[in-house]
Amino acid sequence: MTPKPKRITDIGPPNYEKFLPPVVKRNYGQWKYHEILSPGVLVHVAESGEKLYTVRAASPRLLSVHTIRLFADLADKYCGGYLRFTSRNNVEFLLTDEKQIEPLKGDLAAAGYPVGGTGRTISNIVHTQGWVHCHSSATDASGLVKSMMDGLFPYFAEEKLPAKLRIAVACCLNMCGAVHCSDIAVLGVHRRPPKVRHDILPNVCEVPTLIASCPTGAIRPATVNGKQSVEVIEEQCMYCGNCYTVCPAMPLNDPDNDGISIWVGGKVSNARSTPKFTKLAIPFLPNNPPRWPEVVEAVEKIVTTYAEHAKPFERLGEWIERVGWPRFFQLTGFEFTRYHIDDFKHAGLTFARSAHLKF
Repeated sequence: MTPKPKRITDIGPPNYEKFLPPVVKRNYGQWKYHEILSPGVLVHVAESGEKLYTVRAASPRLLSVHTIRLFADLADKYCGGYLRFTSRNNVEFLLTDEKQIEPLKGDLAAAGYPVGGTGRTISNIVHTQGWVHCHSSATDASGLVKSMMDGLFPYFAEEKLPAKLRIAVACCLNMCGAVHCSDIAVLGVHRRPPKVRHDILPNVCEVPTLIASCPTGAIRPATVNGKQSVEVIEEQCMYCGNCYTVCPAMPLNDPDNDGISIWVGGKVSNARSTPKFTKLAIPFLPNNPPRWPEVVEAVEKIVTTYAEHAKPFERLGEWIERVGWPRFFQLTGFEFTRYHIDDFKHAGLTFARSAHLKF
């Protein structure tokens, strides 16, 4: 029987196998182990004896064409044209010749891109769009991340921490970044409901669609100045910005009241303990661009305190659970407020978070 020809389609992404380096294709599924040779440099060893070296460098999430061309030129020079980007915006160069590692690191350093982010370090901060693109952001992700990493850079390039530390930034509570389960989460918060622009709303918005867009039923029809409009029930508003998505006459941004909260203790790893969600550490800090000194100081305080007191291989959340939350607030000097009292009872006990099989 003649086999059917393979169907060719242009629907969806191309097959990932087309982009694998030859050494990965040859040893696919046959890797024995990997080691971290130094911060930012790994080696994967296959059963065949072949080795694949990875050099990880930091990069900004928003890349210019010049930066992409630089990375492509370095990949052509050292890696046969092969590189990859991680989910945390690091760029990784994939080499088969160990002698090329140091020259590549030298070229990256000369261009201003540090190597690190593996092992007991802080990897690149994953973050959301911020003011550059998102219509519902309460803070600027890119500028805030730049300010934080300027202070935390030594923890990226050197293994100075008890375990790996993951930081994430989401510029509003919709959290399209990985802030729910990072060691330190920086979250932009709105504190006022949308402002209704009654003068233009009837001309630019469909009122039934606008009312239906609110997940908590906080928007209701109203008549203002003889025209059909809406009103917002503040007690029911959760500041998600969903209404502004369908109606530009409902802006949510408020320079005087928008700010930042900091959450700690989350992780995705299933090692030693189950995955954890973050918990509130600081309910509000002001938006102070361009350098956000209050936020940077708070994050640096958490990192340095964790580095000083945690045991080897202990993640931030595991350390806090061991010493207790009162001790955490005592060591960091953060104020405990009524906002820290969790009234969402038993959620952490009932969510199935572990990947372990249970019978």
